[in-house]
Amino acid sequence: MSRWFEGAWGAHLGMLFWALFVGLSFPAVGLLTEGLPPLLLTAMRFAIAALAVLPLVLGAPGLKPCRAGFLLYALMGVCLAGFFGTMFWAAHRTTALSMATLFVSVPLLAYALGRLIGVERRALGLLGLLALGAFGAIGLAWAEAGGDLAQLQFGLGEAAFFIGCVASALYPVLTKLGLSKGWLSPHAGVRTLWSLVLGGVLIGLLGVLFNSPAAITRLTLTDVALVAYLGLFSSGVTFWLQQRATDVLTPAAVTAYGYLVPFVSMLLLFANHPERLSVVWLPGSALVVLAIAALLRRDLSQRRHARRNTAAPRPS
Repeated sequence: MSRWFEGAWGAHLGMLFWALFVGLSFPAVGLLTEGLPPLLLTAMRFAIAALAVLPLVLGAPGLKPCRAGFLLYALMGVCLAGFFGTMFWAAHRTTALSMATLFVSVPLLAYALGRLIGVERRALGLLGLLALGAFGAIGLAWAEAGGDLAQLQFGLGEAAFFIGCVASALYPVLTKLGLSKGWLSPHAGVRTLWSLVLGGVLIGLLGVLFNSPAAITRLTLTDVALVAYLGLFSSGVTFWLQQRATDVLTPAAVTAYGYLVPFVSMLLLFANHPERLSVVWLPGSALVVLAIAALLRRDLSQRRHARRNTAAPRPS
């Protein structure tokens, strides 16, 4: 029973912490010196996280991947580079509301891609919960924008960011595929390490091409400390939590916890600016919390049902 509790409850609890760490990373990013190259900073975060993970996985199974595993890790790295690259490129060409609205498509995309590749089962109930959470996240983004729907648009920047969202959705799908085929390590830390290394290299190359490498010299000691914090927690810990959850949950269920990130950001906003508290935030918040609670209840109920079926004696 305790092992089951660690598997199912641990995965969901870990993703709740994932949402918390990701939500807390935004204020930390806002404290960095303006004008620093964002892609190169992301590559630095990945490098710091990889160095922190490395001592924890020495001697772990699958540390040296097979050929198929290395190719899959490379594709996962392309997914990370694609998401972060398009995010930073689109940030100067579109509005925050448009990007936030497009980002809620990631769990739905993960479900569709998972069904296409064969790592997701047909589940209309899950699809409904994902749609519920998406409406809630859009409601929070709308409240953050002050209810100004005129900020919604779709142009080249939005199209590029949507491609990045597809890449983000594909990352846990590829992980689940690799686990089912035995191509990736069963150790979540090993998968985290390879994702960070290959993703960081590709993002660094994008940074050299599209950022100004000389701008990195403007880093202050405070910036270095913030990047180290982001590397350890916003990159290393969150990647490990996501990989650990992918062992147990489906790609759509893992990515659905992204709906909680704007909820965490909302709570931080109220803590710093209590005057922003208003009923306009209530519909989106209620839908997001309801969707995550229903997702947790659905998954645990299915596991209890599966255990009872397994334990039931077969008719002679």
